[in-house]
Amino acid sequence: MKIVFLDAATLGETPLDEIADLGELVAWPASTPAEALERVGDCDVLIVNKVRVTAELLDHAPRLRLVCESATGVNNIDLDACAARGIPVRNAAGYSTEAVVQSTFAHLLSLAGHAPYFDACVKSGRYSAGTLFCDISHPYTELAGKTLGIIGMGTIGARVAAVATAFGMRVIYYSTSGTSHNTDYPSVPLDTLLAQADAVSIHAPLNERTAGLIGARELERMKPTAWLLNLGRGGIVDEAALAQAVDAGRIAGAALDVYASEPLPAGSPLLSVRHPERFRFSPHTAWASREALARLVRQVADNIRGTVLEIG
Repeated sequence: MKIVFLDAATLGETPLDEIADLGELVAWPASTPAEALERVGDCDVLIVNKVRVTAELLDHAPRLRLVCESATGVNNIDLDACAARGIPVRNAAGYSTEAVVQSTFAHLLSLAGHAPYFDACVKSGRYSAGTLFCDISHPYTELAGKTLGIIGMGTIGARVAAVATAFGMRVIYYSTSGTSHNTDYPSVPLDTLLAQADAVSIHAPLNERTAGLIGARELERMKPTAWLLNLGRGGIVDEAALAQAVDAGRIAGAALDVYASEPLPAGSPLLSVRHPERFRFSPHTAWASREALARLVRQVADNIRGTVLEIG
């Protein structure tokens, strides 16, 4: 059995031994669309992360028996084309929950606690050169007693809510699907959430209901002391409107791990703000803890075992 991974660099240096033990593994760091067509001709199992699996690509893979998405979302895969050819598609779910939750609070605590300022205060020598035993120029904000508004109360959103509760926060949420199935916390309309929350944290998929969900109008409804965090999907937040709102002080700050276009274009308005200290950015790494990457490889291997090896 030949297993072809078209963009293995998306998993960094994570060992792929568990997958390699199942057959002949060929792991390409990256593949252009043209290269992908050349590389799938004799593969039985195809693994992708961001490479698009199109009808044309499938036509170039006559032996293909399984497509494995090394992520949760399958927006890059033509599911109808796979179904028409009888090729199953398997993704990986839940592997990054704890990583995203931890990253969410790393960003939130950094915003609330002015972490970069205090770190720079000591490292720059300003603290050593002062006369007071402490620098109280930037009082930080306690999370206890504050309201966290979660947009998207799925598995990750629910874990964020549980951790927020441990910090003493009140939690409310907006269901992007309209189901409001979680009864542990109040489900409220989006406008209510934006008006009441001291921090808004997005953990929703990108679809027709969430694309452009947070724009200038929605940002205007937030408290001027509130923060916005997006660790869901790029495209949910209007990045230009967000840059303007934070720079103008209409909200206190923002943290983003995901962007409408990735990698973030050099000309993005987010990179030319007047007040960068009000922002926290990470390069779409919230999902990629060492442990989450290992779980992801294990799930991909399990998908191959359970789909190809079991049916022979």
